[in-house]
Amino acid sequence: MLDAKTLLSKIVTDPQALYVEVGHLIASMPDLTVSGELPASTRHWLGRAYALVKETGELTDTYSLDHHIKNLETPQWRRATVGPILDILYRALAVAEMKAPAATQGAFIPAGNVLQAMTAIGKILELARRDVLIVDPYMDVTTITDFAVLAPEGVQIRLLADAKDYKPTLKPAVERWVDQYGGNRPLSARLSAARSLHDRLIAVDGAQVWVLTQSLNGFAVRSPATIIRTDAETAGLKIAAYAVLWNAATPL
Repeated sequence: MLDAKTLLSKIVTDPQALYVEVGHLIASMPDLTVSGELPASTRHWLGRAYALVKETGELTDTYSLDHHIKNLETPQWRRATVGPILDILYRALAVAEMKAPAATQGAFIPAGNVLQAMTAIGKILELARRDVLIVDPYMDVTTITDFAVLAPEGVQIRLLADAKDYKPTLKPAVERWVDQYGGNRPLSARLSAARSLHDRLIAVDGAQVWVLTQSLNGFAVRSPATIIRTDAETAGLKIAAYAVLWNAATPL
């Protein structure tokens, strides 16, 4: 894990890192309306918020955020301060997204924006030419009805779920898919040993990997979610690790 100084240095030179970090910041926003003294964890979050907004280069918002953070020290002003702080952070996210590489844009999905989630994941699946591996411990019918259908025809779709945590709706959905599409849209599902899956991810053609912060059955429904493309080295490690898990898994 990068220390704070190394991370900030990376953010300054990497528009993608800045975009992802602002998205993470919004997704992890604490309750700013608590009574009494602000917890140390909240103060840490506010410090990160100030630093990241400053890195976007928006000076007016930086000054404004500093003002609102100071207002949080007065308990009766806290509730009225949350809205302006969120407005600033979403503007920072928009600025950071515009500066980020096109492949990274859209990685942060606000809560309740299910259509945007489908679109973002659909863009990933459309890249596949041979094979897609979707890993989700809590997989259910949604993976098939909302997402697998977005992969190109002829691409092998592999679904890997947790033997303990997958949902009962998955198996009949897989069976109906196979009955309907057969070899035109090949799909297979396996169950890994209980609690052996620690990621939710999509791997494309054994070369590119995207990590999801939530399961597909509730992706961005109640809270913000992110889709992060890993670097080539991390992708290689994950693809190798999940190849082992896939080979050891039991067919659904």
